[in-house]
Amino acid sequence: MSDPTPETPETEKPKAPGTPEEITRKLEDFIKNTLGGQVLFTRVEGPGGHPALEGGEKPVEPTRQDNGKAFEFSYKPADIKAYLDRFVIRQDEAKKVLATAVCDHYHHARMLRDDRESESTGSKLEFSKQNVIIIGPTGVGKTYLVKHIADLIGVPFVKADATKFSETGYVGADVDDLVRDLVAKANGDIELAEHGIIYLDEIDKLSSGPERLGRDVSGRGVQTALLKLMEETEVALYAPNDIRSQMQMMFDTRKGRTGREVVNTRNILFIVSGAFSGLEKIIEKRTNRKSIGFVSSDSKSTAAEHLFRESRTKDFIDFGFEAEFIGRLPVRVVCDPLSADDMFQIMKNSEGSLIRQYQREFAAYGVKAVFEDDALREIASRAEDEKTGARGLVTAWERVLRDFKFEMPSLGLPELRIDGALVKDPEQRLVQCRAEAASQVMELGAAHAGEVRVFAERFQREHGFTLDFDSAAIAAVAARAQREGMHVDAMCEKLFKDYPFGLKLVTRTTGDTRFTLTSEAVANPDKYVSELVVNACRQHPQQTPSNVIDPTPDIPAHES
Repeated sequence: MSDPTPETPETEKPKAPGTPEEITRKLEDFIKNTLGGQVLFTRVEGPGGHPALEGGEKPVEPTRQDNGKAFEFSYKPADIKAYLDRFVIRQDEAKKVLATAVCDHYHHARMLRDDRESESTGSKLEFSKQNVIIIGPTGVGKTYLVKHIADLIGVPFVKADATKFSETGYVGADVDDLVRDLVAKANGDIELAEHGIIYLDEIDKLSSGPERLGRDVSGRGVQTALLKLMEETEVALYAPNDIRSQMQMMFDTRKGRTGREVVNTRNILFIVSGAFSGLEKIIEKRTNRKSIGFVSSDSKSTAAEHLFRESRTKDFIDFGFEAEFIGRLPVRVVCDPLSADDMFQIMKNSEGSLIRQYQREFAAYGVKAVFEDDALREIASRAEDEKTGARGLVTAWERVLRDFKFEMPSLGLPELRIDGALVKDPEQRLVQCRAEAASQVMELGAAHAGEVRVFAERFQREHGFTLDFDSAAIAAVAARAQREGMHVDAMCEKLFKDYPFGLKLVTRTTGDTRFTLTSEAVANPDKYVSELVVNACRQHPQQTPSNVIDPTPDIPAHES
């Protein structure tokens, strides 16, 4: 005999006293009642009891080697560059410099670890970190390069915009949170997190020229806060000034999780990047190079690219960086701006091409999208005009394909060929697609008209009603049967199974036994027969049978 007490849904079960959920709820209620306002604490416990990641990112699963070490590195610079070539078009010089810097960094980290583990009493190895600064306009692949390096070597990767941080003690994120995010990405494996990569974009926004007055908590202050992280320091695993982090420490302690509570940044690789607009003018002034006469925008970008390659530490200091900060970024990489031909190659040959994404999106609806080279070149030219690098490809394609992505799933066409003509006049091609879809539906209906007539004859014999399907209705039945993977006869049985009862009501009122079905009857059969009944009752109210319910409710006499 089953328990008569219904089971309480999981979301409605009372929280056990002393659990993290109950403690969080009590803290929220206390602060709300004391200080006012709505206060919510986000659970910071992620998979495995470690701080959760923003945006639902999955942590990196630590891979243990046979020797018990959390991280081993055995790549050569050429191996890393060859891997990057699969995803990032051009930027060959940047790939070489980055690959070499990454290999130097992790090989030195391995040597330091081996030196610490050895019993040698000689002099200890010294290590200058190979932190990297990447210079280049937006959309040239700076983030993409770093992300794929991290994916290849299997270390956690954290990316953030430098503008969201402030000096400790002020409103804004704390730079130490970057290290804690690495631990979360490493699924709580501190040793693996200590070999991760921290990537800060828009670092040029932290510069502060001499004209800026007052306390700068988001420029020089953040530079100062980053100094210790980029060299070597220990970061507390639980932030002392963050109530959520302290709650996490309390939860971990209650669950018996004890161990290291600091993360050493010695082997964490820091990579920063930015567009550094205006830096080229500082370099130009130092080198006494001046453009004479009218210069095209392409020539200006090329000149800036060459000037960036001649940048020195003093140029960055004049740009607004602290000497100590820029000194901790010894490796400098310059990414080239992308031409239209580069963006064509990105769409054509990159494994992460946007074209692959669009093909998957159309394929989800059974439509094969075929992209022709002339379409890619036209879009590449438009994206170049956007001046946002490879990001301009998304803007250009969305303008062209927006209506196709909306209508193609419903048209039922098996293929969409995207060529230069479509890109230049998408509306005209969409009209053609609609006409082609309608023609195919009619052809499909003509091929299955006999099956529909067989159903209509059987329906007449069994129920005494004659169903006249017009050509559009036949086509709609055939198309729907094909779309849902059913035979036409079975589709008719499914659509019109309730018609005998409804048509009897109409016949009792009007005496009609012959009915014409249109495409609307196929699209919404229940609504169609209901409207037949209502219209019959309205046209012949004196003949409405007693068992037909008037859709308009009776109004009591005292309310009329």
